Amino acid sequence: MVSSDSDYAYLRDLVLSQSANLIDPSRNTLFETRLNSLVRGAGAADLHGLVSMLRTDEPAQLHRAVAEAMTINETSFFRDIKPFDGLRTDVIPRLIESNRMRRKLRIWSAASSTGQEAYSVAMMIAEDFPELANWDIKIIGTDISRQVVDYARRGRYRRIEVNRGLRARLLVKYFQRDEEEWEISPRIRAMCEFQVANLCAPLPPLPIFDIVLLRNVLLYFPQQDRSLVFSDVYRQMSRNGTLVLGNAEQAEDSTNLFQPEFGPGWFFYRPVPGN
Repeated sequence: MVSSDSDYAYLRDLVLSQSANLIDPSRNTLFETRLNSLVRGAGAADLHGLVSMLRTDEPAQLHRAVAEAMTINETSFFRDIKPFDGLRTDVIPRLIESNRMRRKLRIWSAASSTGQEAYSVAMMIAEDFPELANWDIKIIGTDISRQVVDYARRGRYRRIEVNRGLRARLLVKYFQRDEEEWEISPRIRAMCEFQVANLCAPLPPLPIFDIVLLRNVLLYFPQQDRSLVFSDVYRQMSRNGTLVLGNAEQAEDSTNLFQPEFGPGWFFYRPVPGN
């Protein structure tokens, strides 16, 4: 049976309630492609049949599976290089000075997808800041999808993935080839950990972070949910910390908890004291 407008409306509402991901009606065809394997796995005849199952609320885990399947998982190594330049030239040197006594850094890759962002930060630190070799550094990647979190934990990537954004020298230095996959070196892997977290739900126990990367996520959230996410992120950040958003995102529209900081080709946000 052909999916109806009411089927698509139900799916859009379900994804919004489960993950705060706002899907425009013009993108309804995404449901056909991204939920195809879920349709087969649930034993439904087609997308309309899957929606009929979802409407019964049984089994409830299907709702979560739909939201995860529709989450945007576009990523690559060193995606949008300018923010990495800003971290390298300004943010991390400043944090080295302010944290010199405790010799500790905590970095959050929120909505980390399959892990390339977290591993990119780890490689940058290993490559450009050898003085941090004996520091306590932990990069925590979180994502709503258990499937992509498991993928990130494996630390193994296909040829097409390592060819996106990763310089050949870094591939040779920090990866070991195993047949048709490349595996992250133990040194880089030890700096990163990954866990499931929904940015629009109560967060799991997390440390206070010096850097938070929340890139290319809030574009898909309604205004109210963006404000709530910013509040949660603010509570998880050091007052000397730095928030990194995507190039097309800004905090000013949704919160007064952060103030912008500009550099050559990049802009970050610092927490406003006293909130």
